[in-house]
Amino acid sequence: MMASEVDDNRGIQNEVCESGLGSHKVADADLDDDGRPRRTGSLWTACALVITAVIGAGVLSLAWSLAQLGWVGVSVLIIFGIITFYTSNLLAECYRCPVTGKRNYTYMQAVKANLGGKMYMACGLAQYSLLIGLAIGYTVTAAISMVAIQKSNCFHKRGHEAPCEVSHKPYMIGMGLFEIVVSQIPDIGEMWGLSVIATVTSFGYASIGAALAFSTVISGHGKRTSVTGVEVGPGITAAQKMWRMFRAIGDMLLCSSYSAILIEIQDILKSSGSEIQVMKKANMISVSTTTLFYLICACFGYAAFGNNAHGNMLTGFGFYEPFWLIDLANTFIVMHLVGAYQVVSQPVFGAVESQMRRWWPRSKFVIAEYPIRIGKKNFNLSINLLRLTWRSMFVVIITLLALALPYFNEVLALLGAISYWPLTVYFPVNMHIVQKKISRWTIRWFGLQSLNFVCLLVALAAACGSIEGFAEALHIFKHS
Repeated sequence: MMASEVDDNRGIQNEVCESGLGSHKVADADLDDDGRPRRTGSLWTACALVITAVIGAGVLSLAWSLAQLGWVGVSVLIIFGIITFYTSNLLAECYRCPVTGKRNYTYMQAVKANLGGKMYMACGLAQYSLLIGLAIGYTVTAAISMVAIQKSNCFHKRGHEAPCEVSHKPYMIGMGLFEIVVSQIPDIGEMWGLSVIATVTSFGYASIGAALAFSTVISGHGKRTSVTGVEVGPGITAAQKMWRMFRAIGDMLLCSSYSAILIEIQDILKSSGSEIQVMKKANMISVSTTTLFYLICACFGYAAFGNNAHGNMLTGFGFYEPFWLIDLANTFIVMHLVGAYQVVSQPVFGAVESQMRRWWPRSKFVIAEYPIRIGKKNFNLSINLLRLTWRSMFVVIITLLALALPYFNEVLALLGAISYWPLTVYFPVNMHIVQKKISRWTIRWFGLQSLNFVCLLVALAAACGSIEGFAEALHIFKHS
């Protein structure tokens, strides 16, 4: 950033912070200092939501990623984990204005308060593109896992060479119908139960995949590995090797980022004046836990399958037996993705519904809640007509896109590569520079901008590899 831009952004930050309600406003018994319903989230709530969002089924593809990079890829995973932890802590500090303590309820509001309107629009484009892309990708991946269950049973009964072809489309439609129901959960703060289930199941399928790979290794059936991964030779050219390495980095980038929903998660924490410190602890626990699991799954998977590792250890049929355990793991994947879908969709739901409430603050369609009653019993649930129609339309559109783009995992890798740099590195780093009033050409400024530039180069390389992989997948799809 230029010096004049930093000065302008500091002015923007002070103006926005001072124009809002401060943190010293007296709160009612059931309201927080900003007049909103009292928040109840804890450290463990935040950890569960982060892990739900971060540990996706992509963890099972890390063995393939490591096969492209070799054992050198272990250091890449660790470095990305360290960068994510550092920049996530910078982002957590942007939740409250340092001048007045005013809250920024969303990532976009934090960017607008610190960097201005143009960056606000750029952030929204990157954030919502990623979140919508993740929702589509989760629909596709859940369908793949449901198909894998049916195929696993078919292979068990008819043999591993049997032509067990199953369509993904009915399962995508089923996933969409179920998500319409689950999407009626009002906001991310009320997803505690769903996020716990998603967290437990994510550990479940990752553990099963790692355990099956480990058993393959200790039984002496592990395949050959190398320091640099897949070797150039028959079947793979030097160019293909390079593109695969870039795609592998893109997969690792996607597995390393949750910045797009960090502020939204932080906004559910109990108001104690120390939300920043609580979120930093959640970052440490979550990043440490997920990085450890990534390393376990990647290393054991690579040791088991070597340079021929499958794109997904559980749905690519690197394992056939015990079939019931494969079925259980894929069931866990589906359960986790149901929760992860909601975690990444809630910021999109909230943005649209907040805007609707600003436009039509007195409309019953927008604000009225209708309690659900069965007989004489009231449930702690209600129906809102805006929430019912808008969220149902969103899920239907996501499902239709998933049906139209069966190769969307490659597009998802591209979205991950493109969005990693701005959301995980660029915005947190530059908001930190503005908040702390770091002068240009100081050692600290130079270090932060060097991190920014290096991550940009890595993200561009990953994006190029993802584009090449998408083109290859599209070519195969057209000729299949």
